[in-house]
Amino acid sequence: MFLRWRSASDRRQQGLGRRVVYCPQEYGYGRSHTGAKAMSSLAVVILNYNRADLLADCLRSIYAAPTRCALSVWVVDNASTDGSAAMVRARFPQVELIVSPVNGGFAYGNNLALRAILAGPGASYVLLLNNDTVVPPGALDGLVEYLERHPDVGVVGPKLLLPDGSLDLACRRSFPSPEVAFYRMIGLARLFPRHPRFARYNLTYLDPDVETEVDAVVGACMLLREAVIREVGLLDEQFFMYGEDLDWAYRIKQYGWRIVYYPRVVVYHYKRAASSRRPIPSIRAFYDAMRIFHRKHYRAITPAPLNALIETGITAKELLALGRNLLLPPAARQVG
Repeated sequence: MFLRWRSASDRRQQGLGRRVVYCPQEYGYGRSHTGAKAMSSLAVVILNYNRADLLADCLRSIYAAPTRCALSVWVVDNASTDGSAAMVRARFPQVELIVSPVNGGFAYGNNLALRAILAGPGASYVLLLNNDTVVPPGALDGLVEYLERHPDVGVVGPKLLLPDGSLDLACRRSFPSPEVAFYRMIGLARLFPRHPRFARYNLTYLDPDVETEVDAVVGACMLLREAVIREVGLLDEQFFMYGEDLDWAYRIKQYGWRIVYYPRVVVYHYKRAASSRRPIPSIRAFYDAMRIFHRKHYRAITPAPLNALIETGITAKELLALGRNLLLPPAARQVG
């Protein structure tokens, strides 16, 4: 069991005045209040499916600059057929490679590595990272340092930028409660992106360069304490693709941890690089994730007629998305 002492008085009552708290700015990176040197460790978990090209770019960016913490990188290959695993073995032999015989989805694949990390020597921090990201020098250290300075924060995510330089809106979100989801699904969030009520899901009314406590960051790049994973549990494998990061964040918040969007660290995201190759299954997974999340976290506290309306709305949006994509040329199809 992992205990998080909220105040100095809590620690004094338990006789734990010498609890180790990392404060790099005051004591130097990796040094505790007790004066003993402590090397933090970071495990990066990357899930891959048939994108050896993007995976190579991602790994190259990680190893382009040394980190101040001990680093291990785990790649889970979800039954790719494009030679991804062979590429990793040949070009990045230092990577811990797990080859799954089946493509069980995002949660399933990441959990393979998370179980191995938790069963082994462990790591101070674990970063979920998409294979379609590029990590600038210093970004990993910046995220780790943030958690070391803020012991009550369980998860931190960076500012994610898309190839055109715009913000990946998923990198800071509110939970899709029935109210929040309604404003988004009927288009009010798009019509009024600066409105603090209608634009709550993607928080577009907030300055993207301001550090903000949020409900959730995105699984494309999220750093967690290993202690949080041990306390809360692994990703929920009911979710094949999409929604599992929101579900994880919801459970993490239930345990009292804070989640923070930290824009001083920037990571680049080539979004939908994998899902755009299989748009129809990806669309189905996207809307299935909506159903699973609502049923798991909101159905029990939502009136039955409203539940029926929500389910009908999700199905209608799914059918519209499927129809719209079928009318587009393959290169233009996308999820959502």
